[in-house]
Amino acid sequence: MEAKLSNKVCIVTGATSGMGRAIATKFSGEGAKLILSGRNKGEGTQLASNLGNAVFLEGDVCEPSYNERLVQAAISNFGALDIVALNAGILGLGNVIDLTLEDWHKTMDTNMGAIFYLSKYAIPQLQKSKGNILINASIAAFKSFPNHPAYCASKAGAIALMKQMAVEYGPDVRVNAMCPGPVDTPLLWDSAKAFDNPANAVEIAARSTLMNRLGTPDDIAKLALFLVSEDASWITGTAMTIDGGILNS
Repeated sequence: MEAKLSNKVCIVTGATSGMGRAIATKFSGEGAKLILSGRNKGEGTQLASNLGNAVFLEGDVCEPSYNERLVQAAISNFGALDIVALNAGILGLGNVIDLTLEDWHKTMDTNMGAIFYLSKYAIPQLQKSKGNILINASIAAFKSFPNHPAYCASKAGAIALMKQMAVEYGPDVRVNAMCPGPVDTPLLWDSAKAFDNPANAVEIAARSTLMNRLGTPDDIAKLALFLVSEDASWITGTAMTIDGGILNS
């Protein structure tokens, strides 16, 4: 059976940990050629070495020029660009009164602005390849959590941007989003620090899912693979929830 992403060229941001790392690993296993993005040079270089047909480019997705270099790296190393998987994200914890302006702007720029920057430079290449964009959003776009105003707002904005780009660039480019619930990653445990008892908050989140467990990065990677593959060729403009049923609990 042919690999689902055989010879597809993919940029994966947030690739050095959590869901982004799992997605990069899954895509590589299905034949993709990867440009890996992240700020942790050691982790990124090691991941690229382990995966094989991958190049790591260290940088900050909040810098527009870095996003342009990611696209250039795909073209210079592999000759095309087929898929963009956007996973970089931060929390910006603190309520509206206490959250600093710096943290507000940094969270909005990382979680939403960077989607615009990379899409801006990637879409002309994706139009040529009939490719697609996948945004890793969150159920925080639909469900609010204490001390997460920047995170919730940025994830809702990311989904609105996804829908607009799907309208603007279809049928040539598909654009979709995933909305994970509580997934066992470092970001989840950092998010739990917004509560008085972080470990208890994570346990409650797991029990609140209809599946009675946290999600795993591989759960998310499986959905990501489906959405960027030809199996999802008639899906665009969609925000797909993957949350163990927590929004229905």
